[in-house]
Amino acid sequence: MTEYPMWIDGGEVRTNDARPVRVPFDGAIAGQIYLAGREHVDAAIAAAKRAAPAMRELSRHERYSILMKAHGLLGQRREEMAQAISSESGKPIREARVEVDRSLMTLMFSAEEAHRLHGEEVPLDAHPGGKGKTGLLVREPLGVIVAITPFNFPLNLAMHKIGPALAAGNTVVHKPASATPISGILLARIFAEAGLPNGALNVITGPGGIVGDMLTLDPRVAMVTFTGSPEVGLRLRNLAGLKRVTLELGSNSAVIIEGDADLDKAVPKCVAGAFAHSGQVCISVQRIFAQESVRDEVVERMCEIASKMRIGHPLEDATEISSLISEDEAKRIEGWIGEAREAGAGLMTGGGRRGTTIDPAILTDVPPSANLCAKEAFGPVVAVNSYRTLDDAIAMVNDSDYGLQAGMYTRDLEKAFRAARAVHVGGFHINEIPAWRVDQMPYGGVKLSGTGREGPKYAVEEMTELKLISW
Repeated sequence: MTEYPMWIDGGEVRTNDARPVRVPFDGAIAGQIYLAGREHVDAAIAAAKRAAPAMRELSRHERYSILMKAHGLLGQRREEMAQAISSESGKPIREARVEVDRSLMTLMFSAEEAHRLHGEEVPLDAHPGGKGKTGLLVREPLGVIVAITPFNFPLNLAMHKIGPALAAGNTVVHKPASATPISGILLARIFAEAGLPNGALNVITGPGGIVGDMLTLDPRVAMVTFTGSPEVGLRLRNLAGLKRVTLELGSNSAVIIEGDADLDKAVPKCVAGAFAHSGQVCISVQRIFAQESVRDEVVERMCEIASKMRIGHPLEDATEISSLISEDEAKRIEGWIGEAREAGAGLMTGGGRRGTTIDPAILTDVPPSANLCAKEAFGPVVAVNSYRTLDDAIAMVNDSDYGLQAGMYTRDLEKAFRAARAVHVGGFHINEIPAWRVDQMPYGGVKLSGTGREGPKYAVEEMTELKLISW
């Protein structure tokens, strides 16, 4: 069994508490990790604190060079990292390879931000009292940043936090999801090989409820950046006090399909957006509102594609749908489908469960109060409901506690931009699904979907402090 020790202060750390990481699809062992105790959390924070002055003093070009060397090393190990992601998360291997490629782009964009980090002149003499004064506004690193990351994109969502933090001159303590720690540990080794100072990136593994609280409460930590559930995010924000906090907390993303939409483009995209990684994507297509004149055709076309998707082991190249992260999650989705059907929804295809796997499910006429519409499903299930007018559709999309991203398909740009302004989300995509994301764009939500923005340029802004210097 391959061991993946924690990474603290530039070296491997083992404990007496070891546990296996299992492939969700069949329970096979993917590797062995070690659980952190309080002393290991303290050691990781202390190492990051010690390394902070060295990171702060690195020039922009030195940070850029380290990140780009890491970029090259990650590219050389693309298949190894994809195999790790697929094994620990259950993500189909071809999707895991895409995640590695996206992580490479995120790392490259982060490296470029190290070169672009700059301040500005402040026109102090625009005020009568500022005559003879010059002001300079500079950005400085915050110090120690805690990155708490989820299981569904264990590499790229970690990179969205670690890359910008290092580019800005901070140090990092990374707490990966308990189910998917292997790729984060491998990433730390890559950064060490690229020349990152010891202690600048530390990875600790263990239960999120214990380790996350300790990290958030520690006064040596300057910022917490978290991706996960609203319940945990709100808890961490309450614990953080005056620390900087960025939260990405999920969604029940919606698509509007107008009667004039190009269904040849809209339907395949909606199927892909609903069932990629078995729906375990924060911006997965969960709610589709199709104009009543095309709703039945949308459903028929979606069912035809979804029913032919290949279900199998995540490491098989032909697999399109594999498992959820655990059997408990699969049982939850199974229960939510049953609840929706009892409330009057129609199950048009899928929904069967075998262990951790759920057949891609499409339902119609799902009441807005049902869990499948009201909450984040995080499973291979999508609700397709009809509407009469665009205003009706906008109201249905906004009838949600979440607001991460939404999409709309139409040939009428006036309607598209009217909806874009009216829908309350962090990102609105015209003739595209909400699951669309390129890694340099600002990404984040409103309402229970969180606070702050990711994307290297925008994350760097969150991870630096403004300082005014005048003379």
